[in-house]
Amino acid sequence: MDIKNRVNQLRTAMRKKGFDAYLLPSNDPHQSEYVAEHWQSRAWLSGFTGSAGLVIVTAEKAGLWTDSRYFIQAEKELNGSSIDLHPMRNMSQPEYLSWLNEQLPESGRLGMDGRLFTKGQWQRLTKALRNKNIDIIHDFDLISEIWQDRPPLPKGSIFELDLQYTGESRAAKLKRVRQLLVQQQVDHYLLTQLDDIAWLLNLRGHDVPFNPVFIAYLLIEKERTLLFLDTNKVNSELTAQLALDHVLLKDYDAIKGYLSQMNSTSKLLVEPSLNLTLLEQIDPQIKKVGNRLVEQMKAIKNSTEVDNLRKAMVKDGVALVKFFRWLEEVLPSGIISEYDCAQQLKLFRSQQNLYYGESFAAIVGYAGNGAIIHYRPDEITSAILKPEGLLLLDSGGQYQDGTTDITRTIALGTPSQEQKDAYTQVLKGHIALDSIQFPAGTNGGQLDVLARMHLWKSGKDYGHGTGHGVGFFLNVHEGPQGISSQSCSPRARTAFKPGMILSNEPGYYKTDGYGIRIENLILCVETECKQEGRPFFAFETLTLFPIEQSLINVALMEEQELDWLNQYHTKVFERLAPALNEAERSWLATKCIALHQEE
Repeated sequence: MDIKNRVNQLRTAMRKKGFDAYLLPSNDPHQSEYVAEHWQSRAWLSGFTGSAGLVIVTAEKAGLWTDSRYFIQAEKELNGSSIDLHPMRNMSQPEYLSWLNEQLPESGRLGMDGRLFTKGQWQRLTKALRNKNIDIIHDFDLISEIWQDRPPLPKGSIFELDLQYTGESRAAKLKRVRQLLVQQQVDHYLLTQLDDIAWLLNLRGHDVPFNPVFIAYLLIEKERTLLFLDTNKVNSELTAQLALDHVLLKDYDAIKGYLSQMNSTSKLLVEPSLNLTLLEQIDPQIKKVGNRLVEQMKAIKNSTEVDNLRKAMVKDGVALVKFFRWLEEVLPSGIISEYDCAQQLKLFRSQQNLYYGESFAAIVGYAGNGAIIHYRPDEITSAILKPEGLLLLDSGGQYQDGTTDITRTIALGTPSQEQKDAYTQVLKGHIALDSIQFPAGTNGGQLDVLARMHLWKSGKDYGHGTGHGVGFFLNVHEGPQGISSQSCSPRARTAFKPGMILSNEPGYYKTDGYGIRIENLILCVETECKQEGRPFFAFETLTLFPIEQSLINVALMEEQELDWLNQYHTKVFERLAPALNEAERSWLATKCIALHQEE
């Protein structure tokens, strides 16, 4: 009833403004994936808690569009809400555009908050609706009018990440950016993505769940850098340190006026992610739209960052050893839920040095819940684990020395042949991707098939990407690189470079049955091979935890695949054992035992 009432309140506000429809996306003014509570208006209005989706409300209908990761979750969370689920299957041509075109009357009025949309999104809307002469009004935040107890913007403090973790000073990074601006023949550069700003300034914050970032805009000029934020978040000592690098603090809301008053002889570089409201403050004659320069810089981790992440991987592996040993001990009690598992794993991680928090809400899916790709257990409704079926656990930690993301699927009882075959096909794809050597210039769209080919042979597939970039003590999902079958996506088109970190996570999901996913983080490295001066690259596995052997059908495995598995487990044991007690080492040894083809 709460959801129905909220939708009706929005319709009342729409009628007062003369709107025939209202659009509400998932992001904030910085195009973030995870957003502060203040910006979680789509979740508040619809009850759908996934990180991606868009709601459209008209006078008679309300719909949510989301991708295949959330189909099952959205169906459950929208049940009884009066909001219809529209599965979005073509990300390059979102189906909600044609739906809007059908629903809106001739010369109708469409409302939205321009801070939450980019110019590119607005242009797609305009193109899709131009035949009906639709008036798109983008300066109304109707949610604030009806969300009476809307949380305020966060007030968390900002802190500096030491050079021993970043490997490069703030001044050196800013110098590199300014050199790029000279090449681009521009005077100023506006950054709006929160992780880009945090990385560039070697700062971290507490404003957004799971991502250690803070809400801000950054304007780089020739001689100084202006940081627009809630200045109360920065103590006097850090303010002074920033000033030494000519980084000056300005109020967050001052950015709008500052952009509108910029000298008409200046040249300003902006990014495609800049929101529509700010974009309209800039004189069209002075702006130049370009790529995210800082995103491309931070994607390539330096040796200090990589070395620190290796340390974080050991700590994360230790926490996982403690968790899975605990799970084996308590499972027979019959009282452990998915939610209990998530909390216990968080506890074990929190006991590790330099722990900051989770890198995302743990996905703990037992049996059929494992088929819900982004399932999140809650305390009241989560399933009780039994000594049977499969458990999928996708989780990660934020440490000051790195960000982790790992998925393991385990059998809580005796697995069926069907489950073992599916698991083995997923594992073979995981190994194929991890083992490939490829020439410079190769991208994730070209490699994605390696992870799927063994599933395809038996008519199986999965509805999510195979890999995403990962930040260094930053966003667990980071661009520009990725591994995806959506060859038109920017992430799939980005060529790999040494220093890039990605996930390798093929899977298989049987609705109402079980879910399987195996995920490690991998590092792109240069090999000794060259062809006519063209280097070849490969992947090095960073994640350290055993792969479930009871689910492997050894008969389906090739000798070289078993060699990969055995070598990986040897590495896992050698790296984790020194940090474990005797009982934990003994347990780990049983999980890392070598597998061989039966004679």
